Amino acid sequence: MYNSPQRTLKQSIDWKLVICYLVLVLIGWVNIYAASHAAEGTAMLDFSVRSGKQFVWILSSLGLAALILFVFNPRLWEVISVPTYLLVLVLLVAVIVLGVEVKGSRSWFALGPVRFQPAEISKIATSLVLAAVMSRPGFKLTKKMDLLKVAATVGLPMLIILAESETGSALVYLGFVFVLYREGLSGWFLVAIGAAVLLFILTLTASPYASVLTLIGMTGLFYYAHTGKLRRWPWMEGLAIVFLAFLPKLLALFTTLAPMTALAGICILMLLWLAWKALRTRDNALWLTIAAFVVGIALIFSTDFIFNNVLQDHQRKRIEVLLGLKEDPAGVGYNVNQSMIAIGSGGLFGKGFLHGTQTAYGFVPEQSTDFIFCTVGEEWGFFGCLVVILLYIFMISRIIIDAEHCRESYTRIYGYCVASLIFMHLFINIGMTIGLVPVIGIPLPFLSYGGSSLWAFTILLFIFLALYRQERKYF
Repeated sequence: MYNSPQRTLKQSIDWKLVICYLVLVLIGWVNIYAASHAAEGTAMLDFSVRSGKQFVWILSSLGLAALILFVFNPRLWEVISVPTYLLVLVLLVAVIVLGVEVKGSRSWFALGPVRFQPAEISKIATSLVLAAVMSRPGFKLTKKMDLLKVAATVGLPMLIILAESETGSALVYLGFVFVLYREGLSGWFLVAIGAAVLLFILTLTASPYASVLTLIGMTGLFYYAHTGKLRRWPWMEGLAIVFLAFLPKLLALFTTLAPMTALAGICILMLLWLAWKALRTRDNALWLTIAAFVVGIALIFSTDFIFNNVLQDHQRKRIEVLLGLKEDPAGVGYNVNQSMIAIGSGGLFGKGFLHGTQTAYGFVPEQSTDFIFCTVGEEWGFFGCLVVILLYIFMISRIIIDAEHCRESYTRIYGYCVASLIFMHLFINIGMTIGLVPVIGIPLPFLSYGGSSLWAFTILLFIFLALYRQERKYF
């Protein structure tokens, strides 16, 4: 029997990805020192301050990375995925009762001077189990039971984390949608999520009336696109929406009937007519359109309830500030306002290492953790921000390329999980520092101060590198 020649260590490991990881960790360490040196006034390797503690976390992370890459059998991760996942679920529930409260969130275990957050490890466990479930022979997302298994795998830890008031960590789980899309989930599902977010924001910032008109337009376009009639009929719908947009003014001239009441009557008649037409023609696409419209209406008229009764007070205030509904530069908007000042003051090339005034005088809270990016912006400027973002883009794209080159679906799916989680953290963290996303408190991977985060992302990444190495070991 012919044996394939074994690749060398240099050939089997994606060293470009390893180097990118090391560069990001180094950038994080330098900026953690910059963010805390004025207050702590000590050397980088003083182990009593944040930069020194982070150096210890970095060394331990490198040790973990070496163990995962060179010692542990890559097949181990698939074997222990389910037990690890179940253990993490227990820890997520236990931390609600036994954990310590930090900034309104009961999501940390305190082990002496060390704090541990199970939510960080849950992303690894969920990725491993998701890859195991979706790589089984015969798995298809079009099967209801398979889709239910995936929904339960992702939904259980996400709901428990929400119960811990860790909204940021829970939102990161939405990144798994990209994995499902790669594995065959319809692109319309992503469109539906985007439409739901749009309707929620529009209802808050404009009115339910405007949201219903938008919903009519979106569901109509969905039907035309799905049936291949996009070139023939949308102009009729456009004229109808224009008429409905001017309906409140017309009603004000001739009657006292409330515009929302009139629109509701029109929508009911329209739905009855469409249901009759769908029943007569057996048009499944039309039934789906009707269902989408009904769900959209339910979301629009539950927006106020969700906003006022489901979201917590600080979350409501942050969303109101983000959407421009309220101005609170000295309250909930303080962090973002100071962060944008810091980033904007950096200019093209920044003020220089340890010369950032916003950073040195501590104007931005949590500047070595959740707001580490504004330290980069102030001291290294636009160029420094660009370098950091390009490094992340390179890392994510490299993971996806490596995943696509894998023969085993388990490695490919896990690789997409890693890329999606890093992307969601990147998008949310940088978005909140520049005022595009509400402040929900999640770390920037490899840069932010903290052992739980650094360990979690190191393990997440190097498990993929180990799996990839196993595949690339032979020609």
